[in-house]
Amino acid sequence: MNNEATYWIALAHLPRWGHLKINNLIIKFYHENKISVEDFFNLSESKWRNEYQLDEKQISDLLQAKLGLGSNAFLAESFFNQGFELIPIVSPGFSKTLKGNLKTAHSPAVLYVKGNKKILEEKSIAIVGSRDASEVALKFTDNIAKLASKEYKVVVSGFAKGVDKQALDSAINYKGQSIIVLPQGIMTFDSGFKKYYSQIINGDVLVLSTFFPKAPWKAELAMARNPIIYGLADEIYVAESAEKGGTWSGVVDGLRKQRKIFVRNPDTTEKNANLLLIQKGAVPVDFNGNVISKTYDTTIEQVSVVQEPNETESVDKKICSAFNGRPLHANELLVKLGMDWTVEKLTAYLKKLDFIEIVKDKRTSLYKLKGSGDSSQQTLF
Repeated sequence: MNNEATYWIALAHLPRWGHLKINNLIIKFYHENKISVEDFFNLSESKWRNEYQLDEKQISDLLQAKLGLGSNAFLAESFFNQGFELIPIVSPGFSKTLKGNLKTAHSPAVLYVKGNKKILEEKSIAIVGSRDASEVALKFTDNIAKLASKEYKVVVSGFAKGVDKQALDSAINYKGQSIIVLPQGIMTFDSGFKKYYSQIINGDVLVLSTFFPKAPWKAELAMARNPIIYGLADEIYVAESAEKGGTWSGVVDGLRKQRKIFVRNPDTTEKNANLLLIQKGAVPVDFNGNVISKTYDTTIEQVSVVQEPNETESVDKKICSAFNGRPLHANELLVKLGMDWTVEKLTAYLKKLDFIEIVKDKRTSLYKLKGSGDSSQQTLF
């Protein structure tokens, strides 16, 4: 694996390719053609073009990646010398839970880890919530982590302040196990490795990242990390959410992907968005994580009548229903939607949607729903 790590790093971080394109390429060379990632990189340009149907831009990206193999080799040597490990998506050690939840369209090509890899095989829960969480939300987090640890479930944490940090600390306090999902490259987490050294050595904590090993913390990486937290978990509990931000977007995205998400039922005096998430389809739970009865759900539905519909959700539904199985140009889609947006505004919006795929048609771009005629919503490998 040490020799191939150089190539996996290059492949996993091809600029602007996205998980779906990279994973479909892996399926083609590894599972269909039965060659290694190193062998794939050493193929000729004509084979990339003819056997893999790669266009000139994609071939150019791969050639550029090959130029960086030397520096990647030095990086990989330092990486392994420091005790880090790389798990490619084709490895049996890659999290089956993550692949099952994120599928081909959203699974990262590699995981960078340090610690007890066996933790990835255990049942797991994620407890998520606001950075500026209330006292009741933090107590809920502590209690759910305590119950999870008693049941030998791994607690997945995003290592942000507030609920994330409480979940991690509580899991450790109750002698449980935890996965820390980083919003940065794993080789930039020096202070964290020092702080949790004993837990890592004892096999109770696994540190994990999907970003380039030396990538510094960035806000966009913190947002991109959220689907990995949700993906690594068999169960998801929301302690507290605002009406925007990472927790909100993560839950909405999870519900769109038909994940069952449990949200702490808020008191009537609380000012948070927990109730709104319940109205969107999340499951209300009490302080111990027990599902609240359906009779209570009826009350929630009555309250939701006075809420304004979510504009973003409405637009997303319109976009989904506008497709009839074939790719559309942005201007065609705009006509079908009947909205007063410009083509430029719609194009920018479409690029942000994780359920939309961009396909090239000569010199123009077409848009289609992921999963319509492709493998994007199927389980990878």
